[in-house]
Amino acid sequence: MTSNAPLPKAFPGDTVWVICLCADWCHLCRDYREVIDTVARGLTGFRGFQFAWLDIEDHAGMVGEMDIETFPTLLVADAAGMLFFGALTPQASILRRLLESLAGAAPKRQPHTAATQSLVQALPAQPQLHLRSPENP
Repeated sequence: MTSNAPLPKAFPGDTVWVICLCADWCHLCRDYREVIDTVARGLTGFRGFQFAWLDIEDHAGMVGEMDIETFPTLLVADAAGMLFFGALTPQASILRRLLESLAGAAPKRQPHTAATQSLVQALPAQPQLHLRSPENP
């Protein structure tokens, strides 16, 4: 069982984006939206993670050539690279455990693809896609 204790700041000077890549027609995606909202609001005392919700059909230009095979797909990335890119069981405890593991040690990053790097660079200018979090009420 994961704790609800605040996570430490693990990514100095950089935003780590937690991006749900979804489709509006996908019922799992719609269910996952509530999970991500809950986790985003519950990360009190932690600065660094910024959550975003991206419908890949509505924002196809931002997704570019990203290969998304399963919905919902989660991308966790910062300017330096990808920390996680794949499907994740839509449960708050699973998402929180993933974020705790990334915050708890020096995470290994995979190099960005052109599409993931472009997305991470574009998100700060797209506040309508940002989800509510302690840093972004």
